[in-house]
Amino acid sequence: MRIVSLTAGAAGMYCGTCLRDNSLARELIRQGHDVLLVPMYTPTLTDDENVSSDRIFFGGISVYLQQHYPIFRKLPSFFDKLWDSEWALKLATKDSISVDPKMLGEMTASMLRGENGYQAREIRKLVDWLVKEPRADVIDLPYTLLIALAEPLKRALKCPITCTLQGEDLFLEGLPGPWRTECLRLIQANLRHVDRFIAVSAYYAGFMSEYLGIEHDRIELAPLGISLEGHSPVPRSYEGPLRVGYFARVAPEKGLHILCEAVALMKQPAELRAAGYLPPEHATYLRTLENQFGLKYEGSPDRSGKIKFLQSVDVFSMPSPYADPKGLSLLEAMANGVPVVQPSRGAFPEIVGKTRGGVLYEPDEPKILAAALDDLARNRDRLRELSEHAAEGVRTRYSIAQMATRTAEIYQSVSQGAAIAQS
Repeated sequence: MRIVSLTAGAAGMYCGTCLRDNSLARELIRQGHDVLLVPMYTPTLTDDENVSSDRIFFGGISVYLQQHYPIFRKLPSFFDKLWDSEWALKLATKDSISVDPKMLGEMTASMLRGENGYQAREIRKLVDWLVKEPRADVIDLPYTLLIALAEPLKRALKCPITCTLQGEDLFLEGLPGPWRTECLRLIQANLRHVDRFIAVSAYYAGFMSEYLGIEHDRIELAPLGISLEGHSPVPRSYEGPLRVGYFARVAPEKGLHILCEAVALMKQPAELRAAGYLPPEHATYLRTLENQFGLKYEGSPDRSGKIKFLQSVDVFSMPSPYADPKGLSLLEAMANGVPVVQPSRGAFPEIVGKTRGGVLYEPDEPKILAAALDDLARNRDRLRELSEHAAEGVRTRYSIAQMATRTAEIYQSVSQGAAIAQS
């Protein structure tokens, strides 16, 4: 199949959506499909081989300038090539880009107005480029925040459109009230232009059906999968203090503060090790945890460093105070034989249920999380059993090969359905 997949770059930030999209494209290519992975906004940052195109559309600089200065909506395309270049975007976003919904409400609404928004010329550039490429059997949008592209792409390229559902509600719910209402209205107005939606978890399929009003039979499930390259369980002595690990974005929505409090409440000896990408805007958040709990932050290592970190801990927890639809970090921890202790919400119950590689607890109560961790600290045989289930469960249920195979089946079905409808 010829697949065009759009992915939204986040500049210098590791982003679960980018990692998932790149891993999927890489595996689809390995399975024999012809995949064009097109970055939007900025270059993508991944922790394995990056298979995305060098050409970037809706460059973050252009989008910003067109939003705020009308003259940039009419300048010759030469200027766009200058600030849409990879070096210019990397220079402009060398630390990170703002992903704060409170700051991006107006721009998000403009993007969702599509050809009627301030970034209409960006749509034309994307369409003009894609019509010169080999014809696609299907085009996939990375999330509903780009759903306004569905209709112009389908009209120009005469191919079906799918849209992945993988966590955009957190951003939408962070928008100020009027912008949230407007953006939801615009998304819902464009639902009819998408041929099929693809959810990364059963939880999120059900949630987004209700949240956006998508008919259940229009959503397919392709569970998240990870590349297992380099991941492997290692022998652990399980002696001494329980080594509790956290590896995720250092941000309130990932719950590091909850884990710090829980470990402080434990009755059994334990030590907390934390690593992951630190957005500049959350430096104060981290500093507060370091001062209050003595947290030792170990930075944001590359893929090999991440695996080494996970192999050095006994148990993993990312107690997100929101319903996480993916749980990528859980799968990576379990791939290295690390059991997880997670709140019973979002995609966590289905991941733990399918792998039997962890423990669930009632959300938002550090003392309940502390009790769950204490129970494992006392019962090291149980910890070993969960470790074995975790390593086996991820390999059996959540491999990248399974995700790619299932996604290709959905693409094939959509493509065939569109061909029949046109005949």
